[in-house]
Amino acid sequence: MTRKNARNGADGFRVLVVDDEQLFAKAIARELDRQGMACDVAYCAAEAMDRSEINRYAAILLDHKLPDDDGIRMIPALLARQIDASVIVMTAHEAIPNAIQAIRQGAEDYLVKETSIQPIVNAVLEVRRRFQVHAAGTDWDEHEREGLLGRSPAMVRVVDQLKRVARQRETTVILTGETGVGKEVAARWLHAQSGSPESPFIAVDCVALPSQLVESLLFGHEKGAFTGADASRDGAFHEAGKGTIFLDEIGEMDPSLQGKLLRVLESRRFNRVGSVKEQSVKARVLAATNRDLMEQVKRGRFRFDLFQRLNVFPIHIPPLKERGDDVLVLARYFVRFFRDKMKVEIASLSPEVERRLLAYDYPGNVRELKNIIERAIILADSGTIELKHIPDRILRSGDTVRSAGGHFSSLPFDFIPGVDTLETLEVKMIRHALRQARGVKAEAARILGISRYQLLRRLEKHDISTAD
Repeated sequence: MTRKNARNGADGFRVLVVDDEQLFAKAIARELDRQGMACDVAYCAAEAMDRSEINRYAAILLDHKLPDDDGIRMIPALLARQIDASVIVMTAHEAIPNAIQAIRQGAEDYLVKETSIQPIVNAVLEVRRRFQVHAAGTDWDEHEREGLLGRSPAMVRVVDQLKRVARQRETTVILTGETGVGKEVAARWLHAQSGSPESPFIAVDCVALPSQLVESLLFGHEKGAFTGADASRDGAFHEAGKGTIFLDEIGEMDPSLQGKLLRVLESRRFNRVGSVKEQSVKARVLAATNRDLMEQVKRGRFRFDLFQRLNVFPIHIPPLKERGDDVLVLARYFVRFFRDKMKVEIASLSPEVERRLLAYDYPGNVRELKNIIERAIILADSGTIELKHIPDRILRSGDTVRSAGGHFSSLPFDFIPGVDTLETLEVKMIRHALRQARGVKAEAARILGISRYQLLRRLEKHDISTAD
């Protein structure tokens, strides 16, 4: 969760470095200070906990091994005091089980110490970038709007729905769609259009923190409410004020909390953990999930009454593979964005690269496309992005198309000269591709060398059923 008005630091962004290697800790602190960030240093767990009682931190760099405690074990206690902080664990030795444990305890990242401190500094810079974007309301980086770019009918419909509900602040909105489609981008757009963009946008990832901390994270707690609650803290619903609280991955919420959230949504009131005093909810509530909540209801994993309360105004954000030529709109936008950011001379994408990008189905959606273009810009350095600059998985996708093209050149279906037209040939090619793909439209589209959206348009145009 991010805050708009964190105390300390020129922009409210303050970092706590916790490491018993004093030279290493001071080196990081000096570099962060050079980058314009307020920074405190603690050399042991006890000192870190003391500082966390005094200041609010947006980022905490936490050494795994401390003289008086285990850094990973400290994470829940730290987050109980610093519910909006991004925790980055540092370690001298890479160990996958430790990394998994750190993430489960609520850490955002797990970094191995190297000779250079730059990777750690870069991680903090990324946290600050997000902090500034989130805190600024409407003044967020232009590329954060990327997920809403495009002119496909599906995205035109999404934007229209967002515009219609933007001013209805009492209406609960749930954004659905696969990971990486831009649900949080849509949530931030709604916040910016809701009449109080200067108010906080508080994002809570319902899966990122241990379940025992989520209730405190949402509603706050009183001193002594549970082990480690050494001081009273406000939660997300209080800190959001008249802004927006965004409950990401709501489908992962612990069942024990679902009833409490339902009460809050219905009564617009809540209690801190350990308190009987009620507080009113003034913020707009948005939720998002990549799961089928109705299916979760059938399996007994999600309350039906909460589902109904959230499902007042559902907006489904389509996967990139269903957005047709939006792939090229986004790809060209990312080229311009990263070209300007990296200060390199990249002119464009080659026609063959564009063809391959259109043929790929993007399991990681917009986020994956963005990463593909960023990588290509780095590899190309100048000129045009060519096939050699894009990942092998994209090329393999294109190879499927090219191989299928060879089959089509031999026409594995009846062709009657003088009778068949371009339109009838297209119908035969589509039906052949569907048979080859066993009716799977995404695979048939790859065989044909077109996007799934383009295939769907042609199926509708020719009135072709996948059962044909």
